[in-house]
Amino acid sequence: MSVGWYSTRAEPGGPLTDFPDALLQGLAPDGGLYVPEAIPALPAGWREAESFTELAHAVLGNWVGDAGLGEDTFRELTADAFSFPVPLRQLTDDRWLLELHHGPTLAFKDFGARFMARMLDALLSRRGRKLTIIVATSGDTGSAVAAGFSGRANIEVVLLYPEGRVSPLQELQLITERPGVRAFSIRGTFDDCQRIAKELLSDEQLQRRGVSSANSINVGRLLPQQLYYLWALLQLEREHGVDAAPVFSVPSGNLGNLTAGVWAQLGGAGAAGFLAAHNANDWFPAWLAGRAEPFSFPATVATRSNAMDVGAPSNFERLYQLGQEQLTALISGYGVSEERTLARMRETHEADGVAVCPHTAVGLEAVALHRAAGRTGPAVVLATAAAAKFPEVVEEAVPGLSATAPELEALRAAPTAVTSLGPDTASVREQLLG
Repeated sequence: MSVGWYSTRAEPGGPLTDFPDALLQGLAPDGGLYVPEAIPALPAGWREAESFTELAHAVLGNWVGDAGLGEDTFRELTADAFSFPVPLRQLTDDRWLLELHHGPTLAFKDFGARFMARMLDALLSRRGRKLTIIVATSGDTGSAVAAGFSGRANIEVVLLYPEGRVSPLQELQLITERPGVRAFSIRGTFDDCQRIAKELLSDEQLQRRGVSSANSINVGRLLPQQLYYLWALLQLEREHGVDAAPVFSVPSGNLGNLTAGVWAQLGGAGAAGFLAAHNANDWFPAWLAGRAEPFSFPATVATRSNAMDVGAPSNFERLYQLGQEQLTALISGYGVSEERTLARMRETHEADGVAVCPHTAVGLEAVALHRAAGRTGPAVVLATAAAAKFPEVVEEAVPGLSATAPELEALRAAPTAVTSLGPDTASVREQLLG
């Protein structure tokens, strides 16, 4: 089976694209985002999967077939992409942390980046093509893409990140020298980086040379992110004996993670719903509550949970296709203050002995707000990044607590390379064409 894809900006009944071409293109030719013609039902027997990679092969194959690579190759690439653990940690008060930070760059973006890198390189090799991947990042996407795509024979990576708006360790991950990777610090916000990336992807001259994206605007990033929602449901039942359907609290910025969860739910996952957990950049919760107009995006606000500092979330264009009524039935939105983010980090360490990153803390606080509104039942919070990526914030929240990881400490001695540019597309375009 293979799902067809169409642009969010296409007329009803417009042309469909297959998965390999949607993956290679990133954005649709009209500037829209690819969405499935229909959400496929989860494959029969998905609940019998005995490993994450077995689940991945069954579910992703249900969406894309073998992507034209052959069954054996597709199975091998899938197994190689997800070669790290995905544990579910129990907390107090009927809450669990789904730890998505055990991949190479200690953030959930490793799932999508590693799958994309392997799929794209294999497809490009078969077609005799080269491709430049352009990535706008607010912190974790860029490092996951840099690590996942580095050294791939047919791919060059270009990273765009907002100068001074990522953590020092995140920046080290972005600017560490890697084969085939170029980093640009943009003197602006993430929204500037995202705008520049979209304009470059729509540039005719660059398109002729071959460009695509590994942001969550690319469906290759979203499809693998469905998997851990399903894996959490299986672990709750098998390891914790939880029969009640959980609500998933999703730290949210560009809304890709949430979109993936919604797609899984529409395919039959069986969750109780989702919490869109935002920091001060809480336009989406306001829209869900009827307090904001669609696409009336405000300016970005800088916060400690910087990977979620997105004023104009790209994936809203995908979610909007489902209609506000359906979205409000599936999703409750919450904005979390800086004060409560730090307090939740401290309270989690005191109550559960766990150090969490500020993004995960926003997800935990959204659960508290949800329950304060009278909702009950189990809650799974997506722990999107390791606390060690944000040692300064951890120290601020829990004085004396040191959050470290050997993978990150090793970066301090690694050579770096970065170019600083203004927030205009022409400057980056000149670099790419020069």
